[in-house]
Amino acid sequence: MSFETPIPSYLSDDFSMYLENMESLTDPENPELLSNYLKVLSAQLTSNSSVFNGLVDQLAMAITRSVRIDSKNLAKLDVSQQPAWDDVKPFVGVHADARATITELMNHSQDELKTAVLIIHFYNTYDATPLPALPQDVEADDDTEQPYATYGYDE
Repeated sequence: MSFETPIPSYLSDDFSMYLENMESLTDPENPELLSNYLKVLSAQLTSNSSVFNGLVDQLAMAITRSVRIDSKNLAKLDVSQQPAWDDVKPFVGVHADARATITELMNHSQDELKTAVLIIHFYNTYDATPLPALPQDVEADDDTEQPYATYGYDE
């Protein structure tokens, strides 16, 4: 599933850290690395729901296997500005084993929980396909006589 929605600026730093962590822990030579790390984070969160205060990317990793996000319908919500938790909540399903922990997060870290859910949503819909390269017959530095395009404006 891939949507053409850019990452909102209020999520960009935390999303970048989450993406970097998820990619660095995805090791084809050690396929259990990511799974084991997520289990450890989840166990830490279960034992102390405040352990990731201020570490939203780590909170997102800790809950990533505990929540199911309806990204298809959440994508219809305008998230260009931070939505309220009540707007995001209907699109989040919680695994039975994590309900107590998620409830604790809703009680004392609602904004961080909402941000973590949005990070997971964008990660699940993120298209990491590189942009296509320039065609072979076009050189990037070829236009030395007119280095700036005029786009129809008089010079």
